[in-house]
Amino acid sequence: MLICKVLKPLVSTNRIPGFEHKHLQVVLDGSSNKVAVDAVGCKPGDWVICVGSSAAREAAGSKSYPSDLTIVGIIDHWDPENS
Repeated sequence: MLICKVLKPLVSTNRIPGFEHKHLQVVLDGSSNKVAVDAVGCKPGDWVICVGSSAAREAAGSKSYPSDLTIVGIIDHWDPENS
């Protein structure tokens, strides 16, 4: 699992059929930006827990879902300066 910060929503209207219409978020993982499926309804500025690989696909809804990063939780309190 990863701790990431949500930067902003990502809108993508033209998608492959299996991608459905799940919300996407741009998240900051260390110094790199990544796109994650938002399974919990987070907002910019939230610190979140992300899962990758097969756990990301299952968390997004099925083992065949085309995701390698899914947000599975919003962290209530996180101080990155003291972690």
